[in-house]
Order: sequence, then structure tokens, then C-alpha cells
Amino acid sequence: MHVLKLIALGALLAPGAALAGAQAEEPLSASVEASLQKAVSDRAVPHLALAADPDARRWMGAMSQRLAQRMPDETLRLDFLRTVRYEATRAGLDPELVLGLIQVESAFRKYAISTAGARGFMQVMPFWVTAIGNVDHNLFHLRTNLRYGCTILRHYLDIERGNLYRALGRYNGSLGQPEYPTLVLRAWGNWQLPAMRNVDFSVAARPSPLTP
Repeated sequence: MHVLKLIALGALLAPGAALAGAQAEEPLSASVEASLQKAVSDRAVPHLALAADPDARRWMGAMSQRLAQRMPDETLRLDFLRTVRYEATRAGLDPELVLGLIQVESAFRKYAISTAGARGFMQVMPFWVTAIGNVDHNLFHLRTNLRYGCTILRHYLDIERGNLYRALGRYNGSLGQPEYPTLVLRAWGNWQLPAMRNVDFSVAARPSPLTP
């Protein structure tokens, strides 16, 4: 049984594989709803600010090489990575964690739709648009999808008091089941730069710095 589980995990981490789930719709307090509405307000990624950051440039170069096979168009790939880094950092998340989650959720397919109706790179459920966004928000739009996805994961981390394992379970709609969090954590490790793999890069320790 253990061997079969390892085979299944390996198959899901292979290129093109995905394990999309569905966030559960839950009532939000007025304060949480207002905070999330503010968090998803749409603004463009500041390209010039990222271009001026040498660490960001090195990260972009390393991640671009790794992602080239899955996303061959360089212009689209760099725009994707730029947006991942900005939105993840904005939400107090490790950008490589977000890459690992996207790998598991959609296998980097922009127009992926799960059987439950979750959409886009980060497989966001449409009810979130009604709950905290507006009708003009298109979940297949790169920046919109990543803004929602990172905001939702941050929200679940806050609910779970920084417990990433449980927050990932909530994100996938599989709270209490080990398969999905295990897959994302393994994928996260694969995306981390070698110098960071032995570092305790806990998102649980980070504050929630969401701003529009």
C-alpha cells in the first residue's frame, strides 16, 4: 500500500498532472469580508520595481529556466513569474510555495477547470467573486486569478493560525486528508532554490501584509 501511494504521488507530480479541488463556501464575518474585498482590489504588478531588485532578477532567471518546458513562450512565462512573485510576496507567502500549489492544482494550465468548477492557475472557485469581488473579475485573467488565490490561501492560513498543512487542506477542500498538503509541500521543495532547501522558510511565521 505504501508503494502504491508513492507511485500515485509521483504520477501527480509529473508534468501535466494536477489535483484540483474546491474551496468550500463558508459564511464570512463582515470584518473578514471587508478585508478580503480590499485585498483583491486589482492593481497591476509594478514591473519596474521588480526589474530594479537584483534578488528578483536572479529569482526570475532561475525560475524561468525551470518553467520553460511547461510554459515555452518566454514573454508569457516571465509575466507569469513576475505576477507570482508580486502576489505571493504581497500576501506574505513564499513565491515558490505558490508555484508548488499551482503545479498541483492546475499543472500550470491557465484555463484549467476542475469538475467542481474551480478555475485558472490557482483553481479559484467562482463563489469568491460574488463573496469578495465584483462581477467584472475574470478568474482566467492571470493577475486576477493569482490575486484571489494568494488572498484565499492567506485567509486560510490566518484561520488556521499559521498551520500550513491545514490551510492547504482548506484550500483544496480536503481538510483532514493528507494527500493534497503532502503533494504541495513536495512540489514546493522541488521549486525552492538549492540554497533555501535546508532553511526553515515557514509562511506561518510571516504576518499578513495584504494591501491593495
